[in-house]
Amino acid sequence: MSLFRRMRDITVATLNEHLEKSEDPVRLIDQYLAAQREQLVQSERLYQQCVSHAASLRQQYLTALETKEKREHQALLALKAGEEHMARIVLQEKLQAEEKSVQYHDLYEQAKQSILELDEELQQLKADYKEVADKRSYYLARMESARLQQRMHARSSVTQDGAPRMFGRLEERVSDMELHARTLRDVRKMGRESYYSGGNPAVDAEMEALRNRLKQEGTQDHEQTISLTKR
Repeated sequence: MSLFRRMRDITVATLNEHLEKSEDPVRLIDQYLAAQREQLVQSERLYQQCVSHAASLRQQYLTALETKEKREHQALLALKAGEEHMARIVLQEKLQAEEKSVQYHDLYEQAKQSILELDEELQQLKADYKEVADKRSYYLARMESARLQQRMHARSSVTQDGAPRMFGRLEERVSDMELHARTLRDVRKMGRESYYSGGNPAVDAEMEALRNRLKQEGTQDHEQTISLTKR
């Protein structure tokens, strides 16, 4: 397993672990997607560099192969011309070009294999990004559903429990008002009874004056009666 894939697996595993504990999964996913976008940009840049490097290796391989074939042809012409020494020199360059072509051909094949692996991992990274982005939409939809259900239950609770509580408070208030009114009435009634039952000093004085007056009038009438009897 390449380091790139290993890092991707660690990142995905870490995300799943944090999602299970997070109270705000959408925000966590947004952070993960931001990091993944950056990784995608870097990976695509690396991919382009690898492609460019492979193209350079291929070009050097083809150039060395072309040089090899050219030196072989030149050696053949030199040998035909009787210039054996020159033919040997050209054949030496031909062998060097051939060795170089083999080396660059091997490097080119390795680069092509690396490009294939990197492309596979890049496609997997893009698939992971899309999967997580889809999860974000799913969690966002779930959170919206939960929010709407909370609002629905809150309204239902007000409808079911709010009216009884409201009338209960109104009943208590009216009862308090009635109790207050009865208290005032009883106080006033007690005041009137107290006023008319002699509790008022002014009234008591008037009553005493009337009693004295009645006594005086009664005495005078008695004396008049006795006087008339004596006559």
